[in-house]
Amino acid sequence: MRAILVSHGQPSEPEVGEAEIAALAQATGPGVLGATLAADGALEAALARAPGAPVVPVFMSDGWFTRVALPRRLGNGAGPLLAPLGTWPALAEVAARWLTEEIAAQCWAAADTTLVIAAHGSGRSPYAALDTRIFADRLARRLRLRALRCGFVEQRPRLVEALSGHGQKAVCLPFFAARRGHVLDDLPEAVTASHFDGLLLAPIGLHHQVPALIARALSGQPEDANHAGHQQRA
Repeated sequence: MRAILVSHGQPSEPEVGEAEIAALAQATGPGVLGATLAADGALEAALARAPGAPVVPVFMSDGWFTRVALPRRLGNGAGPLLAPLGTWPALAEVAARWLTEEIAAQCWAAADTTLVIAAHGSGRSPYAALDTRIFADRLARRLRLRALRCGFVEQRPRLVEALSGHGQKAVCLPFFAARRGHVLDDLPEAVTASHFDGLLLAPIGLHHQVPALIARALSGQPEDANHAGHQQRA
């Protein structure tokens, strides 16, 4: 198996993002490399080591970074560019099973439970919120919840609004690829300000089944991970 996993990384601390994507690549399988856009030269080095390898954007939505910045950096030296991880229907399957387990562990009924999906959103592009809501719709079809709401860092409804007024039988699922940035500052602040009293999960991108999910996509490159098909949304 050959592939390159690419994430945004952390410009202020590029080594942190590099360590995270390297760990994900190692967990995915032998021959899989990881690189961030933030670390100077990291993506170019990975391309040199694995020319023509498929590229998996470890992003939660399909926007400027995956449509413009990443293809520009890849040039002609990479193989097929898959759709961003957050847009894969199979990720909703993973999330649905996880939520079912977590709700049952609390001895709650799904029909009495509210789910809040905390996401980034964007004040400049509709794609981030659209991909979040598509993910939410997929979950809604799989889970019989009392309610499902989306809240965003950069657009309305804001996180505080989405997290408010649910009581204890509520779950917040961060629709992020890693535990840094907004997950470490904006989300905790919104939880405190909204008096959210439910269950706060880890970001979906850190779920232990994500490496196997990526490995399956690389083995068969299923329809839901095909970038060209995803671009038809535009």
